[in-house]
Amino acid sequence: MRRHIPNLLTLARVLAVVPFCAAFWLPDPAAGWTALVLFAAAAVTDWFDGWLARRWQAQSDFGRWLDPIADKLLVAAALTMLLAKGQLGMASAIAVIIILGREILISGLREFLGQKQVVVAVTGVAKWKTAAQLVAIVLLLLAMTAAGAVLQPAALVLLWIAAALTAWSGADYLAKGLPHLR
Repeated sequence: MRRHIPNLLTLARVLAVVPFCAAFWLPDPAAGWTALVLFAAAAVTDWFDGWLARRWQAQSDFGRWLDPIADKLLVAAALTMLLAKGQLGMASAIAVIIILGREILISGLREFLGQKQVVVAVTGVAKWKTAAQLVAIVLLLLAMTAAGAVLQPAALVLLWIAAALTAWSGADYLAKGLPHLR
């Protein structure tokens, strides 16, 4: 049974996207706090599912496939909802486009390369980019609350750092994957 727990945590992250998005329609301040708690809990499972899978030697093809999808769904939902709620201005929308564009492009590249039996391993920069994205979003969600409003400038700086790391890791994946496209 315990070998399934990492995959169940990853699946829970996917399923958390719906209540997370719904939380934005709650009245303030419940919207900010509920979205923050749901996102933070889901983000913690990103680290915890991998740690458990390695510790229990429960890695699986299903987990390797679903984990990046869960990450991208959660990040895309959060950034889209923050834009829709007006928490991000037009300048920050550029960072969101960089992040979402990279995620879609590299997901497509990895899928295409997987069909050719080419595996492009996750890089250290990609892990840092995911961490930066998740922390930036947590700070942005916290900034939606009266208690965290002072964090908005720091959250926006971290969002741009996440966008830069995202672009860097995307370029790295493209450099490694393009030779296999020929």
